Amino acid sequence: MSDTPILTLKDVRYRWPGRAGFGLAVPDFTLQAGETVLLLGESGSGKSTLLSLICGTITAQSGKVAVAGTDLASLSAAARDRFRAEQIGVIFQQFNLLPFGRVLENILLPLRFAKNRRKRVSDPNTAATTLCQALGLPDDVLNLRAGTLSVGQQQRVAAARALIGQPPLIIADEPTSALDAATQTTFLDLLFAQSRANGTALLMVSHDARLAPHFDRVVEMNEIAQIQREPA
Repeated sequence: MSDTPILTLKDVRYRWPGRAGFGLAVPDFTLQAGETVLLLGESGSGKSTLLSLICGTITAQSGKVAVAGTDLASLSAAARDRFRAEQIGVIFQQFNLLPFGRVLENILLPLRFAKNRRKRVSDPNTAATTLCQALGLPDDVLNLRAGTLSVGQQQRVAAARALIGQPPLIIADEPTSALDAATQTTFLDLLFAQSRANGTALLMVSHDARLAPHFDRVVEMNEIAQIQREPA
């Protein structure tokens, strides 16, 4: 594991506009290259705001958010979108697959928007096949429509899409919430094996403390961030 942080948040502050909005302050948080971290927090603890800041879909009003050494505030909105596609693989809670698209098309989608990530893959179809095999998917899955798969299979396709092209950071937002305990364990074991093989850091957000033994480090949202609600 490298000593160079893949993710750094320093003196970060963001407040959503509007009377119902609230603010989030993150004094100091880092994630090392290759590290696996579970971030625990209940609903309303600011997890979604934090992920939006890390992914650059919103920008901090003060402080620094850096991914792979790049300060996201130094990039234009379009450049942040390109940077996110290159540097971050995201596993969404609802998977966000294209239901009528083939599994292969879903997995290869990030490579269409990330030239450098594409360069790391000598043969995209072979890379997708290898990932599916490593994640325990059937041999014929690549030609199936994503919407026809089981929840567990869709989850693994979403993981393959995030992992392809070896982005240095994977963000996983409650990816195991719809699975039973045995399937959760199987999925996490497969995900960690692929993360280790690629040297990829993993930040998983969840409310389920039972996942903790699987990770290098466990962090509570209230340990790294403070919610600042507007007065009524």
